[in-house]
Amino acid sequence: MKSIVFHIDVNSAFLSWEAVYRLAHKGGKLDLREIASAVGGDITLRHGIILAKSIPAKVYGIKTGESIPEAKKKCPNLVLVPPNYGLYEQCSAAFMEILREYSDVVEQYSIDEAFVDMSTSCHLFGTPEQTAVQIKDRIREKLGFTVNIGISTNKLLAKMASDFQKPDRMHTLYPEEIKEKMWPLPVSDLFFVGRATATKLLSMGIRTIGELADADPVWLKKMLKKQGEIIWGFANGIDLSPVLAQPPANKGYGNSTTTPYDVTDVETADRVLLALSETVGNRLRADRVQAGMVSVGIRYSDLSYVSHQKMLPDPTDLTIEIYTAACSLLRELWNGSPIRHLGVHTGRVSEAGFGRQLNLFDEIDYEKLSKMDETVDGIRKRFGIDAVMRATFLDQPIDHMSGGMSREKRSVDYDRVMIQ
Repeated sequence: MKSIVFHIDVNSAFLSWEAVYRLAHKGGKLDLREIASAVGGDITLRHGIILAKSIPAKVYGIKTGESIPEAKKKCPNLVLVPPNYGLYEQCSAAFMEILREYSDVVEQYSIDEAFVDMSTSCHLFGTPEQTAVQIKDRIREKLGFTVNIGISTNKLLAKMASDFQKPDRMHTLYPEEIKEKMWPLPVSDLFFVGRATATKLLSMGIRTIGELADADPVWLKKMLKKQGEIIWGFANGIDLSPVLAQPPANKGYGNSTTTPYDVTDVETADRVLLALSETVGNRLRADRVQAGMVSVGIRYSDLSYVSHQKMLPDPTDLTIEIYTAACSLLRELWNGSPIRHLGVHTGRVSEAGFGRQLNLFDEIDYEKLSKMDETVDGIRKRFGIDAVMRATFLDQPIDHMSGGMSREKRSVDYDRVMIQ
């Protein structure tokens, strides 16, 4: 049976979802998708970057990830709207729900894109092309936003196809079409080729994907190590990764946060680490796993970055143990320069056991701490994350549950936002 894989990608996802919500539910008259607009973070909280942009904004050279001042310099009339991840998660769930009506094998690749294995179900709806058009039209009519769909025999080629002309399009990139449709593209367009790799390839005389495909794979591996071998395979349309309905288990859990101001004292740094340890510990316990390693990363105000890690005596999911290890690492790592970003990460993850090796001289009641964490998790899940807060965070600007999706991005008070 011929493999049929779809890659479905929402066009300008955050901005599209924001536009549809404002038009359908908030009385908006102006469609953000039709003007130079972008979704951006809050400059005052140092999250001032472009998260999503409209197609008209792209004409001005505005790029996702660049700072808002840079974007405004390119387009002074750029319309900026705040992010609302709570809304985006709802839109994503509705999008995925429609995809699962067409196949049992849907791999959510990110909040706004998915791979769908249509090999065993496509015949129920028509040809692959007819089915793709049916899916994209249904999403547009039911949910109000548009998607691009790429069709091929593997994930790589399907993803490359979905990046062809936008928006609201369906494209194929079957193996027999690679030479015509993919090889003439610049090498920077190939999946897994980032800016640094593209620059390196250009210095090696490789400008197009076709030139990469024709290059000697042994030479590429020598020059770019393992990545050279991978991208040579991608350039030739080779990808053996299956579409996974269930995501693989996490190998590590972590969160980081940009602080609202430069941190210059240990007390404040510890408070940030505690807030991060709260969210990391909560995620470990939710998945019933424990971590055997903790690491701390520091980004200084000059944007330089350092990190350090340590192994734990026993795997843990306890907030206080993660926090204690993080504080120890901070003291070993910090050179005293102002900090703008802190992260707590864990590794060596394993399934939670039924106990731990006790030390004869250990005075810590681990069972009591575990029950306390579980109780707090339960209260927060039922009544909201602010239902229980450690006293050290009272009247402090540091969010007691930091990392991941920052609080100001989770919702928007539309009554205080001017909607045109």
